[in-house]
Amino acid sequence: MINKIVRGMAEAMAGIADGATVLVGGFGSVGQPDALIDGLIEQGARDLTIVANNAGTGRVGLARLMELGRVRKIICSFPRSVGSVVFEELYKAGKLELEIVPQGTLAERMRAAGAGVPAFYTPTGYGTLLTEGKPVAEFGGTMCVLEHALPGDVALVQAYKGDRWGNLTYRRSGRNFNPVMAMAAKLTIAQVDEIAPLGTLDPEEVVTPGIFTDRVIHLPHQA
Repeated sequence: MINKIVRGMAEAMAGIADGATVLVGGFGSVGQPDALIDGLIEQGARDLTIVANNAGTGRVGLARLMELGRVRKIICSFPRSVGSVVFEELYKAGKLELEIVPQGTLAERMRAAGAGVPAFYTPTGYGTLLTEGKPVAEFGGTMCVLEHALPGDVALVQAYKGDRWGNLTYRRSGRNFNPVMAMAAKLTIAQVDEIAPLGTLDPEEVVTPGIFTDRVIHLPHQA
């Protein structure tokens, strides 16, 4: 019988290798898998490439992972935000690589990876420093830039409910980068607020089918 629910954080994080590309869900702090990020810190993987919406805030979570020297490169849309002190310190010191990707393009690059599309053209960013050196083409009078799919070795996602088969539902704005990241990774680890008995999730509410989920850890939401 398929059962993707793991017994603890060590089991959830097992096998994440040094040098991995890790997709981290969330939009700012909304829908961000904070407990999984802390688990990754405890697990010890180094030389990571992190893909996320932003570069963390304060000195906790994603920012803490970077402060510990475990991140080689970050790919994100908003590296500078209120409280992004760690990113700014490391980047100014030349200790962190940065690739800025427009938010819609970032989501589409991961969606493409999950769909098996190797690359696509988009007008976003054409003629700017962000796309300098990338192949371009004209479609219907609009100049477009070639963007490549962005797969991950691991995705850390946060969901509202999950079952033992790995089917996931999201709550409101928690459904942001999490679904496309779950599709784009070789190994998807989900922290869920609730475990649903098998068969009780309405199929119309399942956003991430279990085929895309490898491990589920139950971490009840703390109010």
